[in-house]
Amino acid sequence: MKIAPFEFYGSPIGRRVLRFNGMGLLYEESDVIAKYWIRPPFGSASQPRLIFYLAWLLALIIIPTAHAKPVAARDLTELSIEDLLSMEVTTVSRKAQRLSDSAAAVFVITNEEIRRSGVTSIPEALRMVPGLEVARISSNSWAVTARGFNGQFANKLLVLMDGRSVYTPLYSGVFWNVQDTMLEDVARIEVIRGPGASLWGANAVNGVINIITKPASETQGGLATGGFGNEEKGFGALRYGGKIGDSAHYRAYGKYFDRDDSESLQGGDAHDGWDIARGGGRIDWRLSERDELTVQGDYYDGEVGNEGTFYSLTPPYVTPLIESSPVSGGNIIGRWQRRISPTSDLSLQAYVDRTEWEIPLVKETRDTVDVDFQHRFALGNRQEIIWGLGYRWSRGAVDTEEVASFDDEDRRDQLFSLFVQDDISLLPDRLSLMIGSKFEHNDYTGFEVQPNIRLLWQADDRNTFWSAVSRAVRTPGMVEKDVQVTQMVIPGTPVTEIVLQGDEDYRSETVIAYEAGYRWKAHDRFSTDLALFYNQYDHLRTMEPGTPYFGGIPPHVIVPVAVDNLMEGYTYGLELAVDCFPLDGWRLQGAYTYLKMHLESKEGSLDTVSVMADGDIPRHQVSLRSTLDLPKGFELDLWLRYVDELPAQSLSDYWNVDARIGWRPTPSWEFSVAGQNLFESSRKEFNPEVYDLASTEIERSYYFKAAWHF
Repeated sequence: MKIAPFEFYGSPIGRRVLRFNGMGLLYEESDVIAKYWIRPPFGSASQPRLIFYLAWLLALIIIPTAHAKPVAARDLTELSIEDLLSMEVTTVSRKAQRLSDSAAAVFVITNEEIRRSGVTSIPEALRMVPGLEVARISSNSWAVTARGFNGQFANKLLVLMDGRSVYTPLYSGVFWNVQDTMLEDVARIEVIRGPGASLWGANAVNGVINIITKPASETQGGLATGGFGNEEKGFGALRYGGKIGDSAHYRAYGKYFDRDDSESLQGGDAHDGWDIARGGGRIDWRLSERDELTVQGDYYDGEVGNEGTFYSLTPPYVTPLIESSPVSGGNIIGRWQRRISPTSDLSLQAYVDRTEWEIPLVKETRDTVDVDFQHRFALGNRQEIIWGLGYRWSRGAVDTEEVASFDDEDRRDQLFSLFVQDDISLLPDRLSLMIGSKFEHNDYTGFEVQPNIRLLWQADDRNTFWSAVSRAVRTPGMVEKDVQVTQMVIPGTPVTEIVLQGDEDYRSETVIAYEAGYRWKAHDRFSTDLALFYNQYDHLRTMEPGTPYFGGIPPHVIVPVAVDNLMEGYTYGLELAVDCFPLDGWRLQGAYTYLKMHLESKEGSLDTVSVMADGDIPRHQVSLRSTLDLPKGFELDLWLRYVDELPAQSLSDYWNVDARIGWRPTPSWEFSVAGQNLFESSRKEFNPEVYDLASTEIERSYYFKAAWHF
C-alpha cells in the first residue's frame, strides 16, 4: 500500500527488528502487519537524509498502534464547535466579544493551529484564512492582501502587532520579512476581511490583521526550540518566564533563524537568503484590583539578500545586482488599563518604534511615536459607547542611489484621530445595531471621514446573520507624493530613460463596501461561516505616461510616468469556512474563496497596465486541513491547498500539500518533522514588482524541530 509521501511494503514474519542500511529502514513486527520496508520519497543521495529517516521512524511507531484505542483528545482537537464560536475577539469592535457575536467577516488563527500547521513565519500562517491571498515571491518576501489588489507592496491591508501598527508610510504597505516574534508566544491572529477603518483608521481598506501575543502569565517556565532543514538551514529560540512578587509576571526571549536562497529561474541559488536575530520581553503588572500595566518590547537585527538588475545611463546600462542588505529595528510599548465597572473601562497605550531597512537603491530609517486613548461606557440599558483619541508622529529619513530620489528625504508627518462607536441593542440577545466613524487629519490629504454601520441578527442559538456598509480610504505614501526613480533604461541613439514621478496632488483611494454574512452551527460537530461582499473603489492609482523630452546628464530622452487617481472599479465575491469534528481527536477545516475584480480607466487616462490588476489575484482558492491525534502522543497534520491561475503574470494554477508528523513522548518534550510544497520540487508563485528584482521559484522544503518545556 502507499501512504504519501512514504511507501510501505509488508509480509508476515515472527519477530521484531529495526535495521538500517544505505537505502532505508527495516522494521519487523509479528503482532501487527508484520514487516515494512520504507523507501525514501525523494531519494537523492545529495539530500540530507536524517530528517527523512526520523520521519520514517515516527511512521513506523505510529502504524502498529493505528488500531489501538485513541488517547483522550488534546489541544486543538479537543475544542468543540461551541468553544470555537465562543472564542473571544477584540479587533472587530475594540472590545472583547464572542466570535459568534461579531458583525464582520472574522477568522481567528489560534496558537495551536500555528503549531500544528508546521509554518515557520506569520505570512505562511495567514494562508489558512479564507479571503486572504498569500503568495511567496522569494525566500524573504511575500505578497499578502485581502479581497484583491495583491502585490509585494499591497497597500489596502492594515497590520497590527499587539496594538502597534506595522504599516509603513513609505509606500503604504508592510515589510513582511521583519514582522516576527516567537510563534509559540502568539495567542491568536485575528483577521477581519472588509473595512475596519471606522475603528482603526486609514488604510484598513480591505481588512485588518491583528497579531496578539500571550500575556506573560501564560508563558511561565522555560521553553527551548531548535531545528534544521534544507530551506530552514537552522533556527532556534529560548524563552523564560517567571513572577515578581504576587502581582507581576514577566518573560524574555531570543530567537534566530537562517533561511536558504530560493531557486533562480536560470537555475542555481537566487541569492535571496536571509537571517535575523531577535529578542525581547514583556512584563504584566496588576497594580490594583482595577488597574493593569503592560510593558513590552522587541529588537531585531539581520541581513536580507537581493538579486536583480541595476539601471544606469552609461554603458552597459543594465548591471547585475547581488547584495545583502541590513535590516534592524526595535520598539517598546506601554499599556495601562483601568476597569471602572463591569460596563465601563478605559485604556491608554503609547509606543516608540524604529526601523532601519535597505533594498536596492533605497535605505530608510523611520521613527514613530504613537499615543492612543480609549474609553468604553454604558449609556442606559441598551447602548454601549466606545470612543477614543489618537496621535502619531512619524519621521522617515531616506538615503537613495543616483537613479532614485525624493523631494523631501527627511520627512516628518503627524496624524490626529478621533473615533466614536455606538453599539445599540434593539432586541436583547437578538438584534443589535452598531454605528460609528473615524475622523482623521493627516499631512498627505488632510481631513478624512470613515463611517460604518453594522447590523447583527441572532435568529436562534444556531443561526446568525449580519450585514454592513462601510467607507474607508487608503492614504498616499511618500513614494506616491514625491519620489523620482528610474524604472528602465533602453539603450539606443539616443538612450531612453523611463522615470516614475510622484504627485503632490495625489488623492486618497476610497472604497464603499457592502457586506453580508451567515453563521450556521448545524451540529455540535459541524459549523459554517459564509461572507459575501461587493466593493466599489474610486480614485485608484494609475501610472500615466507624459510627453517625452530631451535632457539630463548625459543628455538623453526622458519619458516621465506620473502617478494619478484615474481608475475605478468594483470587486465582489464570497468566502466560506467550514469546521468539522468527524471523530474525537480529528478535526477538518475547509475554506473556499471566490473573487472577481473589474477595473476600468477614467476619461483622460493613458494607463493600459494598471487595469490588469484583476489578473494578479486568483479567482478561486481552496484549503482543506486535517488535524489528527494518534495514540502514544503522536500527531498527523495534512494541509491541501488549491490556488487558481494569475493570468496577468502568466502563472498557472497549482495544488499544494504540506504535512507534519509530531510526537509528544512526555509533557516536556515535542519532536516534529514537517514538509512543505510536497507536490513540486519548486514553484513560482508571484512576480516581484520593484527595481527589477529577479523572479524566483519556491522550493520543496522539509525540516526537523524539537521543543523542550522546562
